Amino acid sequence: MNQPPHDAARESALLEGCERALEQARRGPLGANPRVGAALLSPSGELLVTGFHRGARTPHAEADALLAARERGLDVHGATCIVTLEPCAHAGRTPSCARTLVDAGIGRVLYAVRDPHDVAANGSAILRSAGIDTRLWSDALPASVGGGLTARATELNRRWFQATRESRPFVTAKIAHTLDGYVAAVDGTNAWITGEDARVEGHALRSTVDAIAVGTGTARADDPALTARDAHGRLGARQPRRVVIGESPLEPHSWLAKAAQGPEHARPLLYRTHDIRGVLENLRADHGVEHLLIEGGPRLISAALKLDLVDDLWIHQAPTMLGAGTPSVAGLGIGTLKNRLDFDIVPESLHVSGSDLLFHAIPRARQQTPTKGE
Repeated sequence: MNQPPHDAARESALLEGCERALEQARRGPLGANPRVGAALLSPSGELLVTGFHRGARTPHAEADALLAARERGLDVHGATCIVTLEPCAHAGRTPSCARTLVDAGIGRVLYAVRDPHDVAANGSAILRSAGIDTRLWSDALPASVGGGLTARATELNRRWFQATRESRPFVTAKIAHTLDGYVAAVDGTNAWITGEDARVEGHALRSTVDAIAVGTGTARADDPALTARDAHGRLGARQPRRVVIGESPLEPHSWLAKAAQGPEHARPLLYRTHDIRGVLENLRADHGVEHLLIEGGPRLISAALKLDLVDDLWIHQAPTMLGAGTPSVAGLGIGTLKNRLDFDIVPESLHVSGSDLLFHAIPRARQQTPTKGE
C-alpha cells in the first residue's frame, strides 16, 4: 500500500536519499556479492552519511553507513535508512544487517528490491517485528518516481539476481587475447600473449573467487596449476578450489593430476561431463561456491556463453595480432548479426596494465525472439 502524500520537503529528502544510495551502490565491485548502497537521513530528513558494500568480508552497506555515523559522532536514533537491497537476515561472514539496524535504533527502513537469496532474505520481517516501519521504495514513494528508481536498483545487480534465482554461482569468464581475438598461434604457442602486469591482475582476480574452472582441453594443453600467487610468485593465503570440466582424462604427470592425489581439501573437483549448468548447481549446493572464475578454454567459455551462464567478462587485450590461430571463443552458433551477443563495457574498469588493455563487460539482457502468432 502506498503511503499518504508527503509534503514536498519530505518527498524531496527521500528522493535525494534514494539517489545517494544508488550512487553509493555503483561504487561497489562487480562479482558474486550484490552492489549495495545506503544513505541515513535524520528524523527531519537531513542527509547524515552514506555507505556501500566493498565486497566479500567487508561490512554491508547499512553497517558501513552506521560505522561512518559512529566515527562522526552522529546520533542515528530514529533515523531513516534508505538502501538499494533488502537488509539481510543471515549472520555469516558479517552480522545480520536487519539486527544491526534494530540495535542501532533506526526508526524507518526503505529498501529498493527484495533479497532473493534463500539464506539472506526476510530481513524486512525482522525489522517489522521490532516495530520499525519498513517499506519498499515503490510503496513509500509516488508511483511516478518509485518505479524508475526501483528499476535502476534492479539493473545494478541484474546478473547477480539471475544467478541467485538459478541456484548457481556468479560466473566470471576471463579472456586474455590479441587485438584480433586469438589466444594461441597456429602452432599452439600461447605463453605469453599478455604481459606481466596483466598476469598479476589475473592472479589478484583468482584470489577473490571461490573456484577456478577450466576445460579438459586447456588442462591438457597448458598444464595450469590454477593457483593464486602474488607479484613475486608466492602462493596467497587464500586459494580457490580448482575445477576441471570435460570428459578427456588429465595427463598423468600434470599439476592437476598430481594435486588429485594430494590432501582432500586441495584436490581438484573433476566433472566428467559437458553439462555445465549441472556442474554449476553442484558447485553451489555441495561445495559452497558462490563465485566461479572460468579461465578457459574457448570451448568451455563458448558453451557457458551460449547457455547465458556468464555474468561478467574480464578482458585482457594485448596490443598484438596473429592473423590466425585459436580464437578466444569457439563457435557460438550465430549465423546472423541480429542474433549476436551484446555486452556493456563498465567504463570505470577500463585501464592500461603494462602494455595491455583491461576491462569488464556485462552481458546485456537477451531479447526473446517471439514465435509466430505472438
